[in-house]
Amino acid sequence: MRLGWYVLRRLGVGALLLVIASFFVFSLLYISPGRPEQILLGGRPATPEIMAAIRAKYSLDDPFLVQYFRWFLEAIRFNFGESIVTDQPVTTVLAERSLPTLALSVAGLVLTMIIAVPAGMYAAAKRNKVGDRLVSMLTLLGMSAPTFAVGVLLLYVFGVALAWFPVFGNGEGFGGQLQHLVLPAIALAVTQIAYVTRQTRAAALSVYGQDYVTFARSRGLGRSLIWRRYALLNSSLPIVTASGLLLAYTLAGAVLVEVTFSREGLGSLMLQAVQSKDIPVVQGLVAFAAVTVTLVNLGVDLINLAIDPRLRKEVIG
Repeated sequence: MRLGWYVLRRLGVGALLLVIASFFVFSLLYISPGRPEQILLGGRPATPEIMAAIRAKYSLDDPFLVQYFRWFLEAIRFNFGESIVTDQPVTTVLAERSLPTLALSVAGLVLTMIIAVPAGMYAAAKRNKVGDRLVSMLTLLGMSAPTFAVGVLLLYVFGVALAWFPVFGNGEGFGGQLQHLVLPAIALAVTQIAYVTRQTRAAALSVYGQDYVTFARSRGLGRSLIWRRYALLNSSLPIVTASGLLLAYTLAGAVLVEVTFSREGLGSLMLQAVQSKDIPVVQGLVAFAAVTVTLVNLGVDLINLAIDPRLRKEVIG
């Protein structure tokens, strides 16, 4: 029962955050430069009659809160109106652009986990030795490297100079899309790898100092067995938490990566919508990001509850 209350409480907090975020998202129409009807016309010249028709169509003469609640009821049904630029439903535009960004995010996260977790564990096992110093130096370099600079470097070296990978676009077919995904995924993952490596090293060092690890060593257990049975499992909590936090970076980093590699995804769509003042699309994108981050944070909490007996005992009793 206590587990059910815990989940309901987390859902309640998430729902409250989404309501607050939705209020900000709707307010974009009013805090943007220009009158709302001018924004909804996309800056096109219009007669007073057309302006009046737009105000009537969107009920802009109603009180602000009435407009917000009407918009909110439509938003929870995934109706964010139509794009000012293309006249397509916003949900259609988001659906078309979401798959390339999802593929990029998953590829970057998989690449991060494959490299960062072993690197962090290795650095912790070689504490204050050459291996640890080398990993720490590379970690510092990775965290300092701007995503767009990494992307441009990869483009020039592997796309132009060596011509190993395609330079721009999403690609056609599975093989073509996979080739076009390699360099963007690496560019997105560099900072993530550095961050997760540092978190993994810190978590592993805290585990290596525990009494049960010392006892395991005194029993003559091999380092690899200790690494698998104790260090990796007990270090997983901060690693999972760090992986969830990477989502916000992934959504922000996708803008730079997709623009650098001319990929048609949500990141490049956000930049295009902001530049063209396509407020309905911006509203849909921000709402999508808020929902995604909230759901991922809830998922991270539940995963931590499943893998950490101490947290589970505290919650369930």
